[in-house]
Amino acid sequence: MNFILEQQGAQVIAAASAKEAMVAVCNSKFDLFVFDIGMPQEDGYILLSRIRALEQEQSRQTPAIALTAYVGEEYRQKALTIGFQKYLAKPVEPDELLAVVANLAGRI
Repeated sequence: MNFILEQQGAQVIAAASAKEAMVAVCNSKFDLFVFDIGMPQEDGYILLSRIRALEQEQSRQTPAIALTAYVGEEYRQKALTIGFQKYLAKPVEPDELLAVVANLAGRI
C-alpha cells in the first residue's frame, strides 16, 4: 500500500503499532489516515478513538480510512461509528485505494 501511494506522490509515514502511530500524530499534521484495524496490542478502532479525542481539543478532524481483513456489515458499521469515513476490505484493489484517498484528501 505504501508503494502505491508513494508512486502517486503521497508522503507516507508508516507505523508498526498504534503506539508508533500516536507518536507520529502528536508530532506531525496529516491530511489523511489509513489504519489497519487489526494492529497488535491496540487495534485501529481504539487508535482512531484516541486521535478523535485529541483532535476534538484542536477543533479538527482528519479524514480516516479503515483498511481491514475483518469483512462484514457489523465491522463496517463499527468503523463508521468510531469515526472512519471509509471502510476498505483487504485485499483492496490499488485503483480503489487511490480513488478513495484522492477523494478524502480533496484531490478530486
